[in-house]
Amino acid sequence: MALRLPTQLATRGTFHLHHNNNSKSTTTASLSWRRTLSPDTPLIHSSTSLTTKKSYVQQMVTCSASGSTQAVNLAPGTPVRPTSILVVGSTGTLGRQIVRRALDEGYDVRCLVRPRPAPADFLRDWGATVVNADLSKPETIPATLVGIHTIIDCATGRPEEPIKTVDWEGKVALIQCAKAMGIQKYVFFSIHNCDKHPEVPLMEIKYCTEKFLQDSGLPHITIRLCGFMQGLIGQYAVPILEEKSVWGTDAPTRIAYMDTQDIARLTFIALRNEKVNGKLLTFAGPRAWTTQEVIALCERLAGQDANVTTVPVTVLRFTRQLTRFFEWTNDVADRLAFSEVLTSDTIFSAPMTETYDLLGVDAKDIVSLEKYLQDYFTNILKKLKDIKAQSKQTDIIF
Repeated sequence: MALRLPTQLATRGTFHLHHNNNSKSTTTASLSWRRTLSPDTPLIHSSTSLTTKKSYVQQMVTCSASGSTQAVNLAPGTPVRPTSILVVGSTGTLGRQIVRRALDEGYDVRCLVRPRPAPADFLRDWGATVVNADLSKPETIPATLVGIHTIIDCATGRPEEPIKTVDWEGKVALIQCAKAMGIQKYVFFSIHNCDKHPEVPLMEIKYCTEKFLQDSGLPHITIRLCGFMQGLIGQYAVPILEEKSVWGTDAPTRIAYMDTQDIARLTFIALRNEKVNGKLLTFAGPRAWTTQEVIALCERLAGQDANVTTVPVTVLRFTRQLTRFFEWTNDVADRLAFSEVLTSDTIFSAPMTETYDLLGVDAKDIVSLEKYLQDYFTNILKKLKDIKAQSKQTDIIF
C-alpha cells in the first residue's frame, strides 16, 4: 500500500529565537524549553508544529502544548488485528516484561529497537518480531507502524545522550506518526508527580508528552510509575552480597516500588478495559520505603551488614550547580536534578484502591517489596550454597 506522511514528519526545520526587550517572542513549537539563553542562541531542531508563547526563566525548563498535532489521520485503511502491538523500549527493565506478558497472553508482538552491534536476539527467542528504527530519526518510524493496532511506549533515552533527543523530540515524532497512520491506542509510561517538578528536565518532558498525547486526539492511556523493584537488586542487593559499598543518601524520600511483572500485568488489564481509555493512572507498590529501610531489609535477608556510603543531599545540589557552568556537562546537571528530587523530602506513592477497583484487581495479588527481595535472596543464597558444596566435592588433595 502507498504510505503518505505529513510534511512535518519527513523534515525537521531549524528555527531561531529573537529576543525583544521583554525577553519574550512568539514562535512555532510545542515545547517551551526554557533556559538562560543569549539573544543569539538558536533553539533546538523541532519536528513539532504547535504555536506557543516563549519566555525564559533562570534555570527552569517548562513547556506548554496546545492545539493539535496537525498530523493527518489517514484512516480508514486496511483493518488490523486488535492483538497486534508495537513495544517501544522493549529491551529495558519494564519493556522486556511488557513483551513477555504480551506474548504469554497471545498478542502479536513487534519490538522497535535501535540498530546495534549486539542484536536483541532474546526478543526473537521469546517469539517477538524485531524491527530496527530510531526515535531520533523520524524517517525510520513509519515502516514499523504498518499493521499495528496498539503502541506501548516504555522507552527512554540512554544516560549518555541528551534527554530531549529521545524523550521529547523522538516521542513527538512517534505520536505524530501514530496519529497519521491511524493507530487505535497508545499506552504511555510516565513518572509519578512529573507535573510537580518542572525544574527537572526529564519530569517536565514526561509531563509535556502527556499533554501532547492528550492534545493529539489519539485514544490513549497514560500510566505514571513510582519505581521498579528490579532496580534495587543492582543498587543494594548485589553490592551487599559482594561486600562492596552501597551508596545511599540522608534524605527521607519514600518510594512505593513495584514489581515490573505486576506493572505489565496491570497494563494489559487496563488495555482491555474500555473504561480506562483516556485516563491517567498511577501504579504504586503496597508501601513506600526510604533508602535506609531498603538497605536494612537487604541486610536482614542477606544475613550480613552493608558497607554504606552516605552522600548528603547538599553534595548533590552543589554538584548540580557546578556542572551548570560548563556546556558539556549540562546533561549531567539535568540528571542530577532528577537525583536531587529523588533524594528530597518527597513521597513517590499514590493510593491504589480506586485503581484496583477500576481494573478488577485484588490488592493481595500485588507483590510486596519484602516478598520480592526475600525470593531473590533465598534463590541466590541457595545457589551460592550449592556452588560452595560442589566446589568442596571437586577438591583434590595430593
